[in-house]
Parts: sequence; C-alpha cells; structure tokens
Amino acid sequence: MPAPSQPHHSHAFVPALGRDWLTPLYDPFIRATLRERAVKSRLVDQARLQPGQRVLDFGCGTGTLTLLLKRAQPSARVTGLDVDAKVLELARRKIEKAGAEVELLQGRIEEVELAAASFDRVVSCLVLHHLTTDEKLSALRAMRSALRPGGELHIADFGPPHNALMRWVSWPVRMLDGAARLSANLSGQLPTLIGDAGFVDVRDRGSVATPFGTLAFWSAGTGGSDAPA
Repeated sequence: MPAPSQPHHSHAFVPALGRDWLTPLYDPFIRATLRERAVKSRLVDQARLQPGQRVLDFGCGTGTLTLLLKRAQPSARVTGLDVDAKVLELARRKIEKAGAEVELLQGRIEEVELAAASFDRVVSCLVLHHLTTDEKLSALRAMRSALRPGGELHIADFGPPHNALMRWVSWPVRMLDGAARLSANLSGQLPTLIGDAGFVDVRDRGSVATPFGTLAFWSAGTGGSDAPA
C-alpha cells in the first residue's frame, strides 16, 4: 500500500488526544475508556454498507474504524483520511498487518483532491469535536460535496450531556480540545450544522454514556432514492 499523500496544510489541528506526544497512547486509551469496539461497530452497522460502495472514513486516526468498515463489506472501496501524519503512520502499520486493501490520504478534507459526488458513505467517529464551529461547517460541506446523490453521512461524536453527571465528566474533553471547539457539540448545534452544510433528513440515532460525556450518533442524507432508513 503506498504511503499517504502529504499536501500542504494551511490550518493547525488538534492531535487525537489533544497533545502530539500522547498520540502513541491513543489506541490503548480509547480501548480502555470508550468501549471503542462496541461504539465503532454500532456506527458501522448504522452505515449499512453495500457491496462495491465507496466509503470515506473522515478523521480515520489509527485506522480502527477504517478496518471495521472494510471487514463489514470486503468489496467496498474504503478510504481513510486524516490530517495528522503521525497518526496515519500508526494506521498504515495496522492496515498492513491486517493485509487489508485500504487507501490512506493525508490532509484536510477541503484540500485533498476528492472528486465531487464520488462516495456512497462518509463515516466519522470522534473527530468533529476537535474542530471549531467554522471548521466543522467547512468540513461538513466538503463531505456533502464528496457524496453522491443518495449518499449518506454517519457520525458518532460528543453530544449534549443528557444528565448532570455527563455534563460534569465531559470537562477533560473540554480541557484538551478547548471549550470553543466543544461548544457546538455540547449545546446540541451539530445537527443544525449538518443541515446548514446541505444535508437532508438529519436524524438522531441515539446516544450512550461514556466516562467523558454523552456520545451521540447521527445520520443524514444527500437526497435521492437511497435516503437513510
């Protein structure tokens, strides 16, 4: 598998655990704290991949979700995209060890050369909370452009705390990423941003409690005959 392409980046980004030196600890940390396999498997099931579809894992990180998508539908053409070269190197090693045929791209989604209307699904887990509100909207618009008519977006990310405990335990995430980046997630604005980016049929797919707050699931469509069910 070729090394990820490395375009120029015009914006800073927040590393996976908020600090660059923590990146090697990401996989064991997420496995230990967020029931990673269950959360990501639920998102894969929600996406309902079909044979031969093109699938984009936005903010693929170390490639765990990318591999789950490929294993769920081996004939799908899966692409992982992330801005962080260090985390993509971990993904590359993991994917090579698994012997999976997966494409990896490095860069912001607005800057990499993704053909318009070329993907059937865009899937993203625990990525959007790293972005400012303006960056969220920009990324969502780029996802909308990359999806075909009838395509679907499936997201798992931090959402509004559903009780006082979830509000209290979310403070470490706010500390790592900054309150400004989390505000749209925690105030419930993310579905509105998804709609503002041009998606239709934005749906709340439920939530689960985690040690760092409420993790919510959403789906949306581009319009057409294959809207999310």
